[in-house]
Amino acid sequence: MQPIPANFARMIIEVHQEQGAAWLQRLPDIIDDYAIRWGLTVGPPFEPLSYNYVAPAVRADGSDVVLKLGVPEPTVNGELEALRLYDGRGIVRLLESDAEQSVMLLERLKPGTMLSSLSDDQQATSIAAGVMRQLWQPVPAEHRFVLLDKWFAGLAKIRPEFEGGTGPFEARLVEEAESASRELLASTAEPMVLHGDFHHYNVLAAERQPWLAIDPKGIVGDPAYEPGAFLYNALPDHPDDRELGRILVRRVDQFAEEVPLDRDRVLAWGVAQAVLSGWWSYEDHGHGWEDVMRVAACLSALRA
Repeated sequence: MQPIPANFARMIIEVHQEQGAAWLQRLPDIIDDYAIRWGLTVGPPFEPLSYNYVAPAVRADGSDVVLKLGVPEPTVNGELEALRLYDGRGIVRLLESDAEQSVMLLERLKPGTMLSSLSDDQQATSIAAGVMRQLWQPVPAEHRFVLLDKWFAGLAKIRPEFEGGTGPFEARLVEEAESASRELLASTAEPMVLHGDFHHYNVLAAERQPWLAIDPKGIVGDPAYEPGAFLYNALPDHPDDRELGRILVRRVDQFAEEVPLDRDRVLAWGVAQAVLSGWWSYEDHGHGWEDVMRVAACLSALRA
């Protein structure tokens, strides 16, 4: 067992608190248990880690795989169910799993370069649209996926947190996110099983296909919601308003044309999702929401 990276340990405790601290103590034993169970030699983790411990491993037959472990929580069931439903179409394959312990054995994507490594943002967006088209599946009659409605119910926590106000978040943008999400949820004609966290860092270069997605959340909702996370990720450092607007409008136009999706709905979901992401950052960490709220403001201006 390699030493647990300090930044990863801080993140887990920050988000999961006592449950996270207890899980970190058990993590070396959990890794050893599954290395024995699945016949693995586990290497040092990929860095930087975020919310899961992810490490390369080699099976007894010499094949390269990835071991992924997280703090047990319901969202992991969504990921497992989504990976089973997608069955490798546009996404990494699930090889083994233990939902109760939040442990997965995954196909190793090589070379594994992130889509964010491409310098041509137009090309990256086009690749993303092509991967996105492969993912969505009709909602099974029986499932445990989270509905998008549940995520956006989280916006209702903002005003109680700030004694009826919106704190550091611009009131106009919070109100727009609230109203837009209500209207969009009510008017979703054909919900699908979505990835739920589709962005540059969750699309990797591979051999089975040129590019494949990883880390689905597995949510049920409007397909026009899906590009939202891609819009506010992998942006230049400190762009001025004109450059930011140019990038965002092109990304929106590409998704609308190449997937295809309704442009107005992509924009409206983009505002709502950016505000929700900002709130999640505040809720989990107390910081890190400023850039995404700037994207929300820019997308809002594009709707005008």
